[in-house]
Amino acid sequence: MSTEASIRARLATLQPELLELEDESERHRGHAGYAPGGGTHWRLTIVARAFTGQSTVARHRMVYQALGELMQHPIHALAIQARAPGEPGAGA
Repeated sequence: MSTEASIRARLATLQPELLELEDESERHRGHAGYAPGGGTHWRLTIVARAFTGQSTVARHRMVYQALGELMQHPIHALAIQARAPGEPGAGA
């Protein structure tokens, strides 16, 4: 399974209404954690009811917990925008 497919499968546990995932690895060529072929640097936008009433830190922890060991390898960096439905920037 590809890194992207693994990330999407694990984040499905949060029952997202919107999940946008972009591999930004090529933008980080030559930086720490870069690996040829990508899959190391990601940008995530996720909208889920599970985030309702949660702080930004709590939302990020929920994402990290869902991703588990993927946060150690192969993910080197993950930019997260986590919103509850109806919040500004939620897009859903």
